Amino acid sequence: MNRPIPGTVEVAVRHILSDKVTGFLVRTRRITWKDSVFRVRRPQSGKQTVELTCPVCDASLLAEVRTEARTLRTRVVLRTLAALCTIVFFAAFAYAVHEGGKTLPEGQSLPTLFPVSVVSVFVTFVAAPVLFVKSRAYNGVSLLDAPKPRRLHALRAVRG
Repeated sequence: MNRPIPGTVEVAVRHILSDKVTGFLVRTRRITWKDSVFRVRRPQSGKQTVELTCPVCDASLLAEVRTEARTLRTRVVLRTLAALCTIVFFAAFAYAVHEGGKTLPEGQSLPTLFPVSVVSVFVTFVAAPVLFVKSRAYNGVSLLDAPKPRRLHALRAVRG
């Protein structure tokens, strides 16, 4: 078994070899790449910049690695925001259904909060899942600058 070493993160550097989109009505995308996995040590405090080398074109990539505590804090904040968005979604949805279902006398309009609740329903419907997925994917490693060659590179954490 390949167990993760405490205080490190595994990062894959991918070099995209081809990216083809085919089809007219139904589009299919085929991406081929070659990757290399690096084990990067997390700093004791703050951020650390590390240099990684692409396995195919030897391009130098700069990545910023954050501490384990900072990474965990960011994940917790993103999940908390996702939970708050979920609560706001259900509260705004309930309010919109409650106020929208009323029969109003002629000449009277809906309360000012009704359009706000409708907008917040749509915003939080998108924001909650996005924040939750971002919190699951956040690993504390980010690519600082794009390489000079034409091929695209991507950094991703390897789940162990």
